[in-house]
Amino acid sequence: VGWTEVRKEWRLLDTEDELSDLQAESVPSEVRDWLACTFSRKMGVAKRRPEEKPRFRSIVHAVQAGIFVERMYRRTSNMAGLTYPPTALTALKEVDQWSFDVFSFHEATGDHALKFLVYDLLTRYDLINRFRIPVQALVQFVEALENGYSKHRNPYHNLIHAADVTQTAHFLMLHTGLMHWLSELEILAMVFAAAIHDFEHTGTTNNFHIHTRSEVAILYNDRSVLENHHVSAAYRLMAEEDMNILVNLNKDDWRELRSLVIEMVMSTDMSCHFQQIKTMRNALTQTHGIDKVKVLSLMLHAADISHPAKAWPLHYRWTHSLMEEFFRQVLCCSGIHEAVFRALHTATQGLCCFLMSMS
Repeated sequence: VGWTEVRKEWRLLDTEDELSDLQAESVPSEVRDWLACTFSRKMGVAKRRPEEKPRFRSIVHAVQAGIFVERMYRRTSNMAGLTYPPTALTALKEVDQWSFDVFSFHEATGDHALKFLVYDLLTRYDLINRFRIPVQALVQFVEALENGYSKHRNPYHNLIHAADVTQTAHFLMLHTGLMHWLSELEILAMVFAAAIHDFEHTGTTNNFHIHTRSEVAILYNDRSVLENHHVSAAYRLMAEEDMNILVNLNKDDWRELRSLVIEMVMSTDMSCHFQQIKTMRNALTQTHGIDKVKVLSLMLHAADISHPAKAWPLHYRWTHSLMEEFFRQVLCCSGIHEAVFRALHTATQGLCCFLMSMS
């Protein structure tokens, strides 16, 4: 699946790298004797002559082979829950790159970019095994996420955007080296928060909900209305047994993960943008360490609004989608028929072009 290229950078393969560098001469004699005794005890019924004792190097190779087979078994077991289209596997070779084309990936996966990306990243970081995430529950959960993102048929805030933000968050963790500073639980929180951060987005802004006195605005008292809903709705999915991907987390990990996810998703509220920038600038001037939660929150927020820094074709497409979504909200507010509104827009655009040509 293209993991070999980054294997030395990823913690899940550290043990293999260390074993490959192991030299027999560097191991104490007591350890060599114990290994020889332990791993040769049941080699056969017939007694070996002293000169036939297994060499330590062959034992190391046997241990390496055992670890390799065990890890391959775990990965194969994980993959059994999801069949990757060949085109998706090809596209995933670029998942570590800033230039990753999420639109092409969406097409390559048969319009399931979020499902395959989340599954791939959780596997790459070995989080499925670490937290014993049920594979079938994970597949059903991410499919439910995709359905929720498609609920309002938004041009911008949809499952492709969620996949884009998740991939960008992964890129930032990988290429800044942050993944080596974070715990496995914090990495899980980042991937999870990125995947759900706009779940069931209505395609309208928080201010729209507040001014129209919508049910969610009343429910969340006009405070980060959409962001509160995204987290709440995602956790309600996991209340279903067949989608509870966190079922095997202990109480402390579950609470810490939830706290991190809430903090990160709340930080995607654009009304917090300038305060976040101010907080981080102040933190960078301090001599003491920066709070991890603030770093994670700012990273997710940066990933959420990162498309202006992407390649022009990607940025242009995202901008067009966002403008279309804003346009639809204006239609809801104005009460003007869409055909009339688009005609007015075209006329205004033509007038502006004419005036510019005369200047």
